[in-house]
Amino acid sequence: MDGEIGYTRPMAATYLDKILVAHREAAAADGRSLDALIDEAMAGEHEPRGFRVALAAADGMAVISEVKRRSPSKGNLAPDLDPAELARAYASGGAGALSVLTDSEFFAGSVDDLQQARAAVALPVIRKDFTVSAHDVVDARLMGADAVLLIAAALDDRELRDFHDLAAELGLDALVETHDESEVERALTVGASLVGVNQRDLVTFEVDQRRAISVAAAIPDDVVAVAESGIGAPADLPPLFAAGYKAVLIGETLVRSGDPAAAVAAMRAATIG
Repeated sequence: MDGEIGYTRPMAATYLDKILVAHREAAAADGRSLDALIDEAMAGEHEPRGFRVALAAADGMAVISEVKRRSPSKGNLAPDLDPAELARAYASGGAGALSVLTDSEFFAGSVDDLQQARAAVALPVIRKDFTVSAHDVVDARLMGADAVLLIAAALDDRELRDFHDLAAELGLDALVETHDESEVERALTVGASLVGVNQRDLVTFEVDQRRAISVAAAIPDDVVAVAESGIGAPADLPPLFAAGYKAVLIGETLVRSGDPAAAVAAMRAATIG
């Protein structure tokens, strides 16, 4: 990874660095045949739902509603949530898609959470995890996800391209998460048509709500832009919509709302009509 053009290793001892160390160690120990996994995924009955298409088709801003039990920075958010029940609430509120955490060590998520949530509704689902190997991409398809997350700051240029291409081969959409203009450029270079801008700082995990708006100008109109993190109220959406974002990914605000269906509906209403 070191020396690859366009890749900057996160500073040591950050949240992301610690998480990536654990995931790369697990990937290094994964002895499964990649070819066999790809064959299994392609032969499976799972037919991916169009994640990007669902976002692009939404009136106003689509809301990607997240099934999230905890976070490294905030601790437990909703540790006892029922993934299927929460997914149904999100759908009834007008969510355009779901995001489900599958990382167990840091976010208390699981493959089971994703499968229960997806089975409960007709919405497309992105596997929200730290993709660091081709096996991770194939696993997303095998577990039933419709899209996979690729974090630009966690991958070198070759990995980003290879994983993006593999996702397409498997029929998955790939949301390339960025944090600044240089990472957006890297995403566009590999052909990304779905780009997220995370407003959470990789070093401190603090949120800067101006980040997405400042980076928006670097994202072409034909790319579906997604604002991530820091969306706490319906009033946060109109400025993002005006800047060109087609969707927002919201987790903590919804799972802590007390009424997820109403919370999603309020977010949706902020940019409709």
